[in-house]
Amino acid sequence: MDTVTAVRNRILALCGEREITINKLATISALPPSSIKNILYGKSQNPKLITIKMICDGLGITLGEFFSTPEFGALEQEIK
Repeated sequence: MDTVTAVRNRILALCGEREITINKLATISALPPSSIKNILYGKSQNPKLITIKMICDGLGITLGEFFSTPEFGALEQEIK
């Protein structure tokens, strides 16, 4: 699994846990829905940290909580 897939899966999991739509996530995160959809549908291959931080702020979690999952812990090194 790559980092972009891990980010996408984490966003989808958090929305599922909270039973919110992508549009609702965009609203509470003060982001345009297209920003989140670009991450989810692979158009954005390098989502900015500030975008992820705004998503975290909207969800009321820290960046540490966002990235503290087994998926992120198991990622292989990007530079080889």
